[in-house]
Amino acid sequence: MAIPPGTRLGPYEILSAIGAGGMGEVYRSRDIRLDRTVAIKVLPTHLADRSDLRDRFEREARTVASLSHPHICTLHDIARQNDTDYLLMEYLEGETLAQRLLSGPLPLEQVLQYAIEITDALDKAHRKGITHRDLKPGNIMLTKSGTKLLDFGLAKLAQRESPVTPVSQFPTLNDAITVQGTILGTLQYMAPEQVEGKEVDARTDVFAFGAMVYEMTTGKKAFEGPSQASLIAKILETDPHPSLRFSR
Repeated sequence: MAIPPGTRLGPYEILSAIGAGGMGEVYRSRDIRLDRTVAIKVLPTHLADRSDLRDRFEREARTVASLSHPHICTLHDIARQNDTDYLLMEYLEGETLAQRLLSGPLPLEQVLQYAIEITDALDKAHRKGITHRDLKPGNIMLTKSGTKLLDFGLAKLAQRESPVTPVSQFPTLNDAITVQGTILGTLQYMAPEQVEGKEVDARTDVFAFGAMVYEMTTGKKAFEGPSQASLIAKILETDPHPSLRFSR
């Protein structure tokens, strides 16, 4: 359920909704004490209802908060008010890479800039043993200072705490092919081991990164298909089309 503007969560006042995803709803909020704009992500009840999940989520959130990097969205704190668990994050202005890609491929210079920034951020996280697991254009914000990776490491909890289920066992999806719940991720950017429900690691992020670079360069997704089954087959059995078109 959406939180109405004016609601207080601790010292933070909800101003407006920003968006929603498998890990909860995000709101633009105001820090009453410091008079600054922040982002608050409210966790869904299927995570918040179990104390063991909350405890492990808090430990992982603290790990992500230790990732001080100019191209990773800063996680300031994790808190709980009544039955609501929430994350306090850096508020970012700009557009997501997914929104930018609606206008077509990026100039080569921008592709290289964004790719370098993203790989630097991934390297920082991977060296600390943190895997994103849902790397996609929608989780990359384009700001005046460059790229910012969002939701870093948050998918890790859901995958650890639930039985691993291959994507092929999920019901047919009618909208954007996004798998939420047992395995968080967007199918077009999933590595083969992720699609098959196997153990994932940093190499899973590298696969998704490659798919994003392909899309930034060509304006087309690396793997496409008219159905979930055909898309899975493409990921497992084929390589992206080698013909690349660079824009300047």
